[in-house]
Amino acid sequence: MEDFYINNTSQDNSYYYSNTTINKDNYDHHVNQRFILQVATYIISGIGLPLTLVAIYTLYSEVKNDHVAPIYVINLLLSDLIQFCCSTVAEALTYYYQLGLVSFIFSIMYFCSLLVSVCFMVCIALERFLVIVCPLWYRCRRSIKSSVLICVLVWVVPSVLYLLTEYLYYIAFWVISTLLLLPFPLFIFFLVGVLKALSASISVPSDEKRRIVGILVLVLLIYTLLFLPSIIGMLLETYNETLNILSLMFLRLSPLADLVLYIFMRKGIIEKILASVCCCRKDSNDISSSSV
Repeated sequence: MEDFYINNTSQDNSYYYSNTTINKDNYDHHVNQRFILQVATYIISGIGLPLTLVAIYTLYSEVKNDHVAPIYVINLLLSDLIQFCCSTVAEALTYYYQLGLVSFIFSIMYFCSLLVSVCFMVCIALERFLVIVCPLWYRCRRSIKSSVLICVLVWVVPSVLYLLTEYLYYIAFWVISTLLLLPFPLFIFFLVGVLKALSASISVPSDEKRRIVGILVLVLLIYTLLFLPSIIGMLLETYNETLNILSLMFLRLSPLADLVLYIFMRKGIIEKILASVCCCRKDSNDISSSSV
């Protein structure tokens, strides 16, 4: 939080009175925005934390030797779990100056887990892409060991890069910014490649096609709507407090969006939803035709 001081020892009282009024208005506006962000963080964490724990437990029970995809989703949800905890603690300690170092540590943990979550989104999209475009190659190459190794690298590399910003700020800042922009063209490439492969494929069931396309579209939307605004603002190096608070709010919402991704990863749920929608449409058409 920014410090605010009022200087009443000036010889020109009218000038300093108006300047103090402006500064006080800005300060009150800043406090109100931070309060809104703080309340939103508590609400999001209160909703997402128990749901994420349930999702992790459910996915962990489904991990088998021939089922690699949940491993990436589990790690994504673990990074979301860290985000929920660290963002809540960091916001709670914002106004306690004596605990500034603790708040700083939790903020670093939060942003490291945020980078990790983006990397796991790329892993999930890549895995779906390989399943459709290169099924034989991927079936021979995939294994639990290789997935675990990738997960370890994803946890270590982004965290190290972020920590380097504290010592090599300028170089590491542009490296991280560039890496954060790479997922956007990758997600588009994965989605277009899967759509082309599915249009020519007759062996993949229609419900599986819908589920895979839904996962890739959802990953692209989560990144574009929730992550991209903050990345663009960071690259432009322009500071606007209102836009900064909004971008942070979007980042706080990203773990909740990952829970929707978990729903798409579970077989049967989307099919039931689509079936219920189709039944509702069919019933409405029957009612309209009978009335005619």
